Amino acid sequence: MTERLQMVNRKEPLSIRCQCDLVSVSRGSFYYKPLGETEENLHIMRLMDEHYMERPSEGVIRMRDFLFTLGIVANHKRIRRLLRLMGIMAIYPKKNLSRLGQAKYIRPYLLRDLKITRPNQVWAIDITYIPMPKGFLYLTALIDVYSRYVVGWGISNSLDASCSLNVTKEAIGRYGKPEIINSDQGSQFTCHEWIELLDREEIKISMDGKGRAIDNIFIERFWRSVKWDYVYIKVPADGLELYSGLKDYMDYYNNRLCHQGIDHQIPATLYKSAA
Repeated sequence: MTERLQMVNRKEPLSIRCQCDLVSVSRGSFYYKPLGETEENLHIMRLMDEHYMERPSEGVIRMRDFLFTLGIVANHKRIRRLLRLMGIMAIYPKKNLSRLGQAKYIRPYLLRDLKITRPNQVWAIDITYIPMPKGFLYLTALIDVYSRYVVGWGISNSLDASCSLNVTKEAIGRYGKPEIINSDQGSQFTCHEWIELLDREEIKISMDGKGRAIDNIFIERFWRSVKWDYVYIKVPADGLELYSGLKDYMDYYNNRLCHQGIDHQIPATLYKSAA
């Protein structure tokens, strides 16, 4: 995606839309548009996102109480709506990013008691909310669970399945296909297009149990790293700056950061040495 995104040029006479279509990238990866929330709501969302990274088990009522300690009065309906928009509902299934999709496409959780011993055995995919000065974007990431290596990622300003599909297709094209891909039961992963892609590639589909974010704990930890190490510290001004910053961070995360969970090894080293 990096190379194709660099082909999009504001100075070209062809519109950004046409350029993005020609190179098969989402315009949300190039820039974003504010999504209509007030500055006050965006501020509240930013605070709740930070708090959720520290206290992922807290739901609407506790989030309301947390905001009250900061002098912010918001009723539970408002908080619930914003949390749904952000996709970070606690304990029970997320109601937007992880809104339950079609029941016929929901698959069982395959990772319980599974020994993950090699790269490309299991990949995990998820989507998270990224606060911006005048709106927000969504980041999709695909991680090799064994090595914690990020095999693919992308940003978008919409919640449809296209970003997840594109990230997965690109990762398979670059690294080959895994045996299993694990996700939550979000509508992006319980739609016909997602199931069809993985079935066609003969990849086993695993989905977190209902209301069990801990089932995808590896990528949840990755979100904390991304946000506390980059997003909250260096708030990007726009989508281009976010993309550039995330590109640098992914390089750091994959190639220079030692991970405690893999005996202080570097993801790229472990992934490539064992692949």
